[in-house]
Amino acid sequence: MTIEKQELHSIAERRDRHPWHRFVALGDSYTEGIGDPEPHSLGGLRGWADRVAEELADGQPDFAYANLAIRGMLLGQILDGQLAPALALKPDLIAMSGGGNDIVFRHGDPDKLAEKIDEAVGILTATGATVLLYAGPDWGNTPVFGKIRGRVAIYNEHLHRIGARHHAIMVDLWCLPELQHALMWDPDRLHLSPLGHHSVAVATLNALGVPHTLKPSQPRPLPAHGWTQARAEDLVWAKQYFVPWVLKRMRPHQGIGLAAKRPQPGPVFGLGRPGPFPPGHPAARTSLPGAPHEVQAGLDPGLGSGRVA
Repeated sequence: MTIEKQELHSIAERRDRHPWHRFVALGDSYTEGIGDPEPHSLGGLRGWADRVAEELADGQPDFAYANLAIRGMLLGQILDGQLAPALALKPDLIAMSGGGNDIVFRHGDPDKLAEKIDEAVGILTATGATVLLYAGPDWGNTPVFGKIRGRVAIYNEHLHRIGARHHAIMVDLWCLPELQHALMWDPDRLHLSPLGHHSVAVATLNALGVPHTLKPSQPRPLPAHGWTQARAEDLVWAKQYFVPWVLKRMRPHQGIGLAAKRPQPGPVFGLGRPGPFPPGHPAARTSLPGAPHEVQAGLDPGLGSGRVA
């Protein structure tokens, strides 16, 4: 086989990896990518959804991805503000996550939350799209959050039941043992670290049955002390992160002043290629240090002036 034929065969194989062409992600800070900073990504964040989209886009030039998630959103806010826009984009792959802020900060009733998300998943799957659901991680070995373990577990069981009824694909973070490691979490212990986002991306692609190039993280030495042995550190964490976060959650922002980082589906450029920015999006007015003027304005230099990437 000639090199040219090998390359054509490789492209054909990549195009046959999966059937999806438009991916839309809904949710809160977990889906937005908080904890995974990347200055060259939209909004300065990457996250597991971006990492999944990068893999799904490989070899599929018509693949598009939108991320409607906004940090701090309660489940009702997600459904009220993101469900209709997601349907309008006509995706064939949808990631649906929400309810964590309700349970963690509002003592949300997992049974009532399940009723809301059940209806939403039914609406999404009725379009014929493949829907991804995410069972929350096991925070049993962490201070403070260990007390809500039971409610998280009940909510997860509801999600499994909802997924089975609507033929959604479940990504079960509770069953990911690597998420028990402190290195998988941001210092605030509320959000995933870049390594944690990477692990969720791997779990998502595996659940979809899509061949990918992501590799499980290489084993690293354990920290000098774990969370259960670091009570002094726990107190510092509670003062610096947990208490301010709870106070902020007591005054929900209702989404004022915040916008989804990718409200419109567009090509996935990967690292070093910010965009696409829809007209008027706040990220389009964000300058990147050292970036060309076209990039700062949300334009693709290769497309010429006046065209939004």
